[in-house]
Amino acid sequence: MTFKLATKADRRDVLRTAAAGLAMLSLGSYAQSAWPTKPVTVIVPFPAGGGTDAFARPLSGQFAKLTGKQLIIDNRGGAGGTLGASIAAKAAPDGYNLFMGAVHHTIAPSMYPKLDYDLEKDFVPLALIANVPQVLVVNPKRVDAQNFKTFIEFVRKNPGKLNYGSAGAGTSHHLAGELFKQQTHTFITHIPYRGAGPALQDLISGNVDMMFDGLGSSAAHIKGGRIKALMVSGGKRNPAFPDVPCAAELGLPDYTVTTWYGMWAPKGTPVDIQTRIVEELRKAAATEELKAVWASNGAEFGTLTPQQFGSFVSSEIKRWAAVVKVSGAKLD
Repeated sequence: MTFKLATKADRRDVLRTAAAGLAMLSLGSYAQSAWPTKPVTVIVPFPAGGGTDAFARPLSGQFAKLTGKQLIIDNRGGAGGTLGASIAAKAAPDGYNLFMGAVHHTIAPSMYPKLDYDLEKDFVPLALIANVPQVLVVNPKRVDAQNFKTFIEFVRKNPGKLNYGSAGAGTSHHLAGELFKQQTHTFITHIPYRGAGPALQDLISGNVDMMFDGLGSSAAHIKGGRIKALMVSGGKRNPAFPDVPCAAELGLPDYTVTTWYGMWAPKGTPVDIQTRIVEELRKAAATEELKAVWASNGAEFGTLTPQQFGSFVSSEIKRWAAVVKVSGAKLD
């Protein structure tokens, strides 16, 4: 075998080829960093009017201001939020399809044994968007309770007479109700809906008596007097509603249920685009407009990194599996 020494012309050809290759890589990198070049769709797995919407829509408005591109909210309610999650898991991982789920999606694996998606394997975690306490709210025309004390006395004397609406079987609204019944030794009938929005509307209109809701979706209606808040979960009062007592004050120190909302992308979404999405979410959260919205809803924007958010999701899946087991909650 013989070898031919490269001529100057050969070397020039090699250099031109290498330069062209570098240029292509540079263009490819630029194309990715230019995200977004078109509207981005966020699948919200609940009907309009619920807690997820209360944060997704203001976030959408700020995203558009910051990037010049729309953040389109696509409401896909049903099956306790699992229908929309299934659709999102199969969406193209191109950075133009996102999923805004909630605590309900960490409960679902324990309630729905045949899910066709895996929250930890089919999605990549991006950010914890909002964290709000659960609040016990009643329709004041249907439930004659001036405070929690008179309410609990009535419930204990009239087992099964009151009912509570939820965003669907297996959601945090449902589990919050089951935990409440367990810890107060009461019985209240569960009525599942296709999302917090429809359940809340039926509560306001008087078709159900009460609800264990995320403060984000109930806040405006509490302030408007359409529903009455009797208790917020946890060990401290919420700054947005300082007159509403917390569970610990009312003799329920272990009643801690929060509704949180997070953003995910389908698995396979380019890492650099994931980084850009997180950056834009952080920028939006830092605006005075969103700070005001979150504060009025008694919420906090999460400060977790994507990796920390992923670990948090894993811990929540384990936590709620234990709650489901102890409470005996089942699909209605």
